[in-house]
Amino acid sequence: MRALIFDLDGTLIDTLYAHVFAWQRALAEAELPIEGWRIHRRIGMSGGLFTRALARELGRPLNDEQINAIQDRHGNLFRELLPERRPLPGAAELLRHLEALDVPYGIATSGRRPEIDASLEVLGIGPGVIVVERGDVMRAKPEPDLFLACQERMGVEIRDVTVVGDAVWDLLAARRAGMLSVGLLTGGYGEDELAQAGAFRVYRDAAELNASLDELGIG
Repeated sequence: MRALIFDLDGTLIDTLYAHVFAWQRALAEAELPIEGWRIHRRIGMSGGLFTRALARELGRPLNDEQINAIQDRHGNLFRELLPERRPLPGAAELLRHLEALDVPYGIATSGRRPEIDASLEVLGIGPGVIVVERGDVMRAKPEPDLFLACQERMGVEIRDVTVVGDAVWDLLAARRAGMLSVGLLTGGYGEDELAQAGAFRVYRDAAELNASLDELGIG
């Protein structure tokens, strides 16, 4: 049976730029001022990897305690900036359609609880859906651990899984996991970038994907 694994931020829920602003402020408070566009290009990566990479670029390596403090501050700022969440176009409808078709799906996100809880709630994702978050695995995207853990918990075969993501980090992780992937333009990446990262198909948003499920052998 075909199965789907979704990224969360920027794929199903409109939280991408709140993450950018939260990271920018958290980094500035740690005396690591950086342009927003450079942060945007790394959203979806592991927070620790993301912070280390930016610190290295700025010529100020950080220890684990400093990195953890910045990540915690980002989480607090993110919840302050975006106390209410909004699904991206067609996202909730896509999930309900999959449920009607008895197509299993799961969520694999680099986000952490409690940051993701409000997003799951507004999407109507109940306890029966497998959700794998950053704290559940050793390594986050672009490593494949999140997707492999989700696939294993769902009880489906790798060959039957299609990953849906909005960032090149999602698609690289899917490729490393040996899974087919599709990209959505809702993360601000171009169609060419997503295709070059391994996307089998690229759609405008979840609504267009919902109307094109037959291209993935679902329907």
